[in-house]
Amino acid sequence: MDMSLTMCHLYANLLNTYGDNGNLLVLKHRANARGIAFDIETISLDQPFDGDKYDMVFIGGGQDYEQLLVAKDLQTKKAALTAYIENNKVMLAICGGYQMLGQYYMDADGNRIDGINVMPHYTVNGDERFIGDVILHNKTFDEKYVGFENHGGRTYLGEGQQPLAMVEKGRGNNGEDGTEGTIYKNTFGSYLHGALLANNADLADRLLLNALQTKYPELAELPPLVSKFQAKAKAERLLGRDATDK
Repeated sequence: MDMSLTMCHLYANLLNTYGDNGNLLVLKHRANARGIAFDIETISLDQPFDGDKYDMVFIGGGQDYEQLLVAKDLQTKKAALTAYIENNKVMLAICGGYQMLGQYYMDADGNRIDGINVMPHYTVNGDERFIGDVILHNKTFDEKYVGFENHGGRTYLGEGQQPLAMVEKGRGNNGEDGTEGTIYKNTFGSYLHGALLANNADLADRLLLNALQTKYPELAELPPLVSKFQAKAKAERLLGRDATDK
């Protein structure tokens, strides 16, 4: 069966820090390696979002000025993005993109920047940046995730809101409650850079499978695809070492 996926990259020209665009390259590679066509389209300021056209959506993080521009524009896409998410379609949101799916972000000057409020989390500015390697454990899937965090925001999940995973090393959402990121339906939010999916092929394949099963309900599973280097790199990160260490 010929299969294809179309990804929407939101604000690619504005939210592109820390190499998070690498998440799209990983998804495209792992899809193409299995014979699945994978197209990427970009949408930015003053351009409408039509969720019916897309199987996956990615939004990354950026600097404060760019995020302010995006936050204002997102309000014009709020209804369409909310419908997309509520329809159980796949979305990956990293750092600032993750923040803007929630209620609001309070910046360092005390200004409230409204999100689209599709999830109940909110973010406030902290006195200290959280910077360093992170190890997470997702209890539902019994998977470990690794990555790098670099954020000044403190995100607090709403009542009953599910985290992406629990922190084993690092600070996570806020450095207090042991949570990192969030999962709501098929929307995955996280602060992890690195890029997140380059370090965690199991999570990348989960997103691909979820998107494919939404489009092709008869699909039971993905064909296996093992990268020995990626597996070794992740194993070394879990031990607190770089893959190039001797």
